[in-house]
Amino acid sequence: LAETYLRARRITNLSGLSALRFHPRCYYRPDHGPTESRPALIAAVTDLSGHITGAHRTWLDPSGLAKATVDTPRRAMGHLLGHAVRIGTAGDVMAAGEGIETMLSLRCVLPEMPMVAALSANHLAALLLPPSLHRLYIARDRDAPGERAVTALRERACSAGIEALVWTPRRGDFNDDLRGLG
Repeated sequence: LAETYLRARRITNLSGLSALRFHPRCYYRPDHGPTESRPALIAAVTDLSGHITGAHRTWLDPSGLAKATVDTPRRAMGHLLGHAVRIGTAGDVMAAGEGIETMLSLRCVLPEMPMVAALSANHLAALLLPPSLHRLYIARDRDAPGERAVTALRERACSAGIEALVWTPRRGDFNDDLRGLG
């Protein structure tokens, strides 16, 4: 079902995604009402050493074609600040962005590039950078929080001697670009 969801978002490169799992009955607690069980895409949030510090859940519609129609279809828990969902292992080059789907969209065109999804603009701004990093590509979202996150992360990277280059989507984010522009 998680694979169906990602493919519906035109994300086709699904190999080597050890940070992602599917759970058919993940608990969802609405703001008001009883706890429910729903299918969900689960992502491991890890620190620079690879230790799990948290989890991100995206609850899915039973068809797998969209997120669940609930008030908050995405939630994260645990120690998130500075950490990320990791796709590949960073060496001297890495790409970083906000969302999982954003970074998986970029992975469709850059399959060998190590990437991280920080899960939000605030978390992207606070992302801890690997000591081996020399070049950082920052995949921004095209909104005010995305711009602020890029500015903060770029300043921190540059002050650490890391070359920071910004990628800007034509639409809201790179998954919007992938779905709308190919």
